[in-house]
Amino acid sequence: MGRKKQAGQLRGLSDRTSDIILVVICLFVMLLVAYPLYYVLVASVSNPYDVYAGKTFLLPSEFTLSGYKALFADNSIARGYINSIKYTVIGTVFSVLMVYLAAYPLSIKDLPGRKFLSIFFIITMYFGGGLIPTYLIVKETGLINNMWALFLPGGVGVGNMIIVRNFFEHSIPKEMVEAAEIDGASKWTTFVKIVVPLSRAIMAVMVVFSMVAYWNDWFTAMIYLPGQEQAPLPLVLRNILIKSSASASQASTISGGYAELNKMTEMIKFSSIIVAAAPMLVIYPFVQKYFEKGFMAGAVKG
Repeated sequence: MGRKKQAGQLRGLSDRTSDIILVVICLFVMLLVAYPLYYVLVASVSNPYDVYAGKTFLLPSEFTLSGYKALFADNSIARGYINSIKYTVIGTVFSVLMVYLAAYPLSIKDLPGRKFLSIFFIITMYFGGGLIPTYLIVKETGLINNMWALFLPGGVGVGNMIIVRNFFEHSIPKEMVEAAEIDGASKWTTFVKIVVPLSRAIMAVMVVFSMVAYWNDWFTAMIYLPGQEQAPLPLVLRNILIKSSASASQASTISGGYAELNKMTEMIKFSSIIVAAAPMLVIYPFVQKYFEKGFMAGAVKG
């Protein structure tokens, strides 16, 4: 009994030591990931010269909101926010819907032509026509200066579709699907009333992926939406940064003007990062509990 008790104590000590080591490692990784964003937040409310001098390692120096005031003084910021929210919501719904409609049929093993269709989708992951042919196609279809140009050309993310297909194959009970079909349910009814409700975890993953992609996308809007009225927030912030940088360059000919304008440009740069990232940081905690479960369930199983 004495040896068993001693062995149990050693095992308990070993488990606690392992837990402590894992917690320390996780904290270290968390700091590596979280500190850059915290640093940008601190820099956005500090004197840029103190930032470059290394005086804002943990706390702001000469606290100021001038960067945010200058950023929001531009009326296009509010319009950009509204446009980005609209594009993100519409694009996310459209993308997730297309992924589901493509993934579910391909998860049915007796689907005629399933292998050919899967190969066809995978080929598009590695080969594409390029920017100019895609632009010409979008132009010929009349989508230039139309928000649907942001969604239709890349509506189906093949990588996401493969993840969802694997989830359907391995995580949806086949017995439930077969029982519904025996009771007379059609494929569509089975999909809507059984498959979709049982796949909320992977749906949350797809929603996060799509939201982040559409929220951060500025290049597609710059190519297909030349009008400033339809510009999303990232493109608006880019234009403001370019404008402020140009103003700082022009001020170099004015005595004493360059330093102040360059300082404001740097403050706007840090503030714009926080303004662009804030909505995703607020939304993510609400779907985080589904994220890991859905992503692991959709992973390829051997």
